[in-house]
Amino acid sequence: MFGKSRNVAVALAASTALILSACGGDDGGGGDADSDEPIKIGIIADLSGATGDVGTPYNQGMLAYVKWRNADGGIEGRQIDADSNDYAYEVPQAESLYKQYVNDGVVAIQGWGTGDTEALSASVGKDELPFMSGSFAEPLTDPEEAPYNFVVAPTYSDQMRVALNWINEDSGGTGEVAVFHNDSPFGQAPVQDGADWVEEKGYDLGYESYAMPGGSQNYVGLLSQAQSQGAKYIVIQNVASPAALVAKDIAAQNLDMKIVCLNWCANELFIDSAGADAAEGHILIQPFAPMSAEKPGHDPIKEFLEEEGTDPETIGTSWVQGWYAMHAMAEGMEATLADGNELTGANIREALETMGPIDTGEVIGGGPLEFSADSHRGTTATGIYQAQGGAMVELEAGATP
Repeated sequence: MFGKSRNVAVALAASTALILSACGGDDGGGGDADSDEPIKIGIIADLSGATGDVGTPYNQGMLAYVKWRNADGGIEGRQIDADSNDYAYEVPQAESLYKQYVNDGVVAIQGWGTGDTEALSASVGKDELPFMSGSFAEPLTDPEEAPYNFVVAPTYSDQMRVALNWINEDSGGTGEVAVFHNDSPFGQAPVQDGADWVEEKGYDLGYESYAMPGGSQNYVGLLSQAQSQGAKYIVIQNVASPAALVAKDIAAQNLDMKIVCLNWCANELFIDSAGADAAEGHILIQPFAPMSAEKPGHDPIKEFLEEEGTDPETIGTSWVQGWYAMHAMAEGMEATLADGNELTGANIREALETMGPIDTGEVIGGGPLEFSADSHRGTTATGIYQAQGGAMVELEAGATP
């Protein structure tokens, strides 16, 4: 897809934060291969809940992709009808939205959190609805357990493994690691796998985990516990805002500690919220290349934003993540229709498993995504960045466990 330019031929005046919806009929969003009905997709978004700081730009990126693709003719000539609603990071609300989308006849869903994605996984399988989300929990990659879930980035556990590999090398092979994590299924997802990795690799690293209470004004108490452990490295599995508070606390107390952020705090928002001085030198495990990395896959985003009158430098990595999550889903749908198949969940799943690499222009892990019938893990590769002078600077592209 990135070997050609998409000319945005219509005026794109609405904000990317708005819900994008082409008026569809009442017959559902699938239809025969030669149908011209809009393709219905449901979006479960966190705009106001505990992870809204990164959930909002992620949602904006998805909706921007829909506008961009629809302006160029959509998917095999069919427009995308994307219905996006806020669930405020509440699992019951996600379940309610899911039922609404099923009744509306969507052919696929974009979700968000680990708790709700895992809670919906059985229903998604029963209803044969391909489901991608902002959760990269490792169990979602197993088609035996989650047959219709697809993970478009290295799992949190793979990110943790890469982080521990980096720490082991940086420390000279010995040291103490404290894992600060969101007190939720999302936060807990890679914790045990990290401990198992230390043991499997034979690393001489101490490893303790600490839940981060929500709504805290500072994390001085947790840092005190980490100090007692002797920790020099703080791996954070949380979103940007609380991670930034940890960075500020480390700076204020002049502690000899280095943060290693996983995906959802490894972004510009972490740096901006902490301040350049407090963020300086901390490590960011980020599978999605930020705009500053200038990968080929950033070109269509720049083209879209210039048509919108928006400076590409004003969007962050979470926005880019949303764009490419929607891209992966759209490419699976395009492959389904291009093969002459009806746009059903089962056919989209088969297309994603058999279509070969999905080009991301080196944005995700430095390479393409590829699923199979045996694994719905799109890639194990991630970039490693460092906060330097208020920016994300690439240290390594395509790092794998």
